[in-house]
Amino acid sequence: MVHFGRWTLAAAWTAIAAHAIAQERPHAFVGARLLPIDGAPIENGTLVVQGGRITAVGPLQAVVVPPEALVVDAKGQTIMPGLVCSHSHIGAVAGADGSGPIQPEVRALDSIDPRDPGIQKAQAGGITTVNVMPGSGHLLSGQTVYLKLRDGRTVDELAIRNADGSVAGGLKMANGTNPQRDPPFAGTRGKAAALVRAQFHRARDYQQKVAAAAGEPSKLPERNLGLEVLVEVLEGKRVVHHHTHRQDDILTVLRLQQEFGFRCVLHHVSEGWLVAEQIAAAKVPCSVIVIDSPGGKLEAAHLSLSTGDVLDRAGVLVGFHTDDGITDSRLFLRSPALAVRAGMARDRALQAVTIANARMLDLQDRIGTLTVGKDADFVVLSGDPLSVYTQVLQTWVEGQKVFDRADPQDRLMAVGGYGASRDQAMSMCCFGTQGGQ
Repeated sequence: MVHFGRWTLAAAWTAIAAHAIAQERPHAFVGARLLPIDGAPIENGTLVVQGGRITAVGPLQAVVVPPEALVVDAKGQTIMPGLVCSHSHIGAVAGADGSGPIQPEVRALDSIDPRDPGIQKAQAGGITTVNVMPGSGHLLSGQTVYLKLRDGRTVDELAIRNADGSVAGGLKMANGTNPQRDPPFAGTRGKAAALVRAQFHRARDYQQKVAAAAGEPSKLPERNLGLEVLVEVLEGKRVVHHHTHRQDDILTVLRLQQEFGFRCVLHHVSEGWLVAEQIAAAKVPCSVIVIDSPGGKLEAAHLSLSTGDVLDRAGVLVGFHTDDGITDSRLFLRSPALAVRAGMARDRALQAVTIANARMLDLQDRIGTLTVGKDADFVVLSGDPLSVYTQVLQTWVEGQKVFDRADPQDRLMAVGGYGASRDQAMSMCCFGTQGGQ
């Protein structure tokens, strides 16, 4: 990240110009083992990127390296797509407050600190795209935001945009014990579902009134930002990212999803292995958290390392997430590794941290595989991604290197030490039990 206060104006402009030139000059990574994710591994492969996109990928002898390219010797290294985390809390994000259980109008975008070291640590873990979510202490805690982990100084430089220019993101919802507390919050699971159901009916009424007004200002209902967001959900424009653990809570989400027809991703699903057939029948994806140590909350007591495998075999689209700071973004590759140890197929586990998560965020056309035309988001590894001995050497976002283990400051973020967590904060707001997990 550039600190302009330390530079002369001329030096700053020189750096900006050099950055632009670097984007345009092709980079060819030669001799690496490539893991495209959407195809078989390529031994002794070549990856060419230019202008922020992948322009060529394949075996060494099959790829023509542009004569003007900067050739990088990647022999002995492994290159795979940038990791996608479908559930994170980096950037000191804080959403809804203690004033009520339903606050869909709140935006994570408005509370993220792009200079928080947690973002750099995620880069050090090979993560290039994240779904940053408010906490789970509310039934509806606000709008999530999808970020590219570029080196930016403002959140707008990191935010992914939809085709219409709007900020890409979903809606965070939760059930189970986290949002249960004294009124006006729900005190039981039944009351929680009732409050959510009533709010979606209000959104349907609002939707119908807006449609009936046909653009006539005098006939439009009073504007309601929260209901507008739920209308986007009802119309399939915004995905619900739903925190849920117990099998009965999972089925409650599926019941509401069927009743109102919204698109949904189930998050955590500690007991998802108990209702895998029902989840598969509903065609709802699952973003699974992988925890390998005892403790945590009672409703996650039956969490299993085999959840990813059980759901995958049932036909569910499975991704993994960090829930950072519940698990550390720098160790994200441990999730597929542990899933494989518990029986999940290797290729499916690697998809779970790349293209599967990209699909859950509606970003599959841009990220998740080493495919010509997609964004040049990739990770350079010292060895096999599922080996405990493997290190993230470099992380690239849209053709720009955002992490280099050879750089002392980047290495500090990767391994820790004095100053690594300076100015880092984790805010999930309001309640001691509101952590993402």
